[in-house]
Amino acid sequence: MDQISAQVNGDTRMDFATFSLNCIKGDFETAWPLYTDAMISPRFDAKEFSRIKQDAINIIRAGESNPDNAVNKMARQTAFAGKNYAKEPQNTVETVTKLTPEETKKYWQSIFTKSKMVIVVVGDVDKSIIENKIKEFLSKVPAGSPFKLKEESYSPSANTFSPKERENATNYIQGITGAPLPGTPDYNAFVLAMRIFSTRHFIEVRSKNGLSYAPGSWFSQGKTPYANFFVTTTQPDKYIAVARNLIDEVKKDGFTEGELKNEKTGYLTGLYYRQETNEEQAAALATNEVVHNNWKRAIEIKDEINKVTLQDANNAFKKYITNITWVYQGDPKKVNSKLYVQKETPPIPADKKAF
Repeated sequence: MDQISAQVNGDTRMDFATFSLNCIKGDFETAWPLYTDAMISPRFDAKEFSRIKQDAINIIRAGESNPDNAVNKMARQTAFAGKNYAKEPQNTVETVTKLTPEETKKYWQSIFTKSKMVIVVVGDVDKSIIENKIKEFLSKVPAGSPFKLKEESYSPSANTFSPKERENATNYIQGITGAPLPGTPDYNAFVLAMRIFSTRHFIEVRSKNGLSYAPGSWFSQGKTPYANFFVTTTQPDKYIAVARNLIDEVKKDGFTEGELKNEKTGYLTGLYYRQETNEEQAAALATNEVVHNNWKRAIEIKDEINKVTLQDANNAFKKYITNITWVYQGDPKKVNSKLYVQKETPPIPADKKAF
């Protein structure tokens, strides 16, 4: 591998893991057998395993010390308690420390089956060559039991608030609420609605009220999709008033045709800009196949996005942005929990102190 232009990487996410090869055409014949051998006959050398395990532990600890990661982890564990999305793909220091090469190899062999696998190839390689290599590769992979990735929706029945004292420079807040499932008619409309709302949220929280240098709101897309609201601020109670008033305003008045038009252009431009590489094209095809059960969505997305009407975007926002699961990390004396759980939207305080 050191003598050719190629990369082999492994990555684990909430819904799936990837094992990828990226190489130039001239090195494909050399790289392919190394890539497939790493999956079919992984060595799990004790010394190398120990080094990689320590790297994993260091990454977990670094994440725990990062307040952004900490509040995001708390938000998911609170919203999805008892479900898969409460779990961390990287797991915990305690669990990883106990892992041995033998049990990890045994686990790999249990999940490395055709029934759990999607293969995507993007590149300037003859189709017959790829087909023959994949057939040879799959002949060495166990069939496995029938498998279907679990799909769950999230719709909190009430506003909730979970605080945790933590010595941060400022206070961290994250809220999670529902979103449409992949493959449903509302999905693309909600993608655009949340992107428009994110811009409004930034302007309202930072530019107009000076409550944070980095407010955010986004759509976490996956088999269990959900919407997020995030802020780090010295004035948590004022933030919740500003955020909830903004949500009410959007539900009442909706977005504008200009906002929708601009967001379609921005979204698609970013999408195609990222897909200038073969690696990103492969990732888009794989993600759409796993999450949406439709790899063709990666190719047809432009037409699908352009079909979204203003009414679609407004209706999707109204339908899914309902009750919110709020979590808080910071100074408990600076927060009034009633403002987060009450049904009525709290009024915005008159003062506008800078953050």
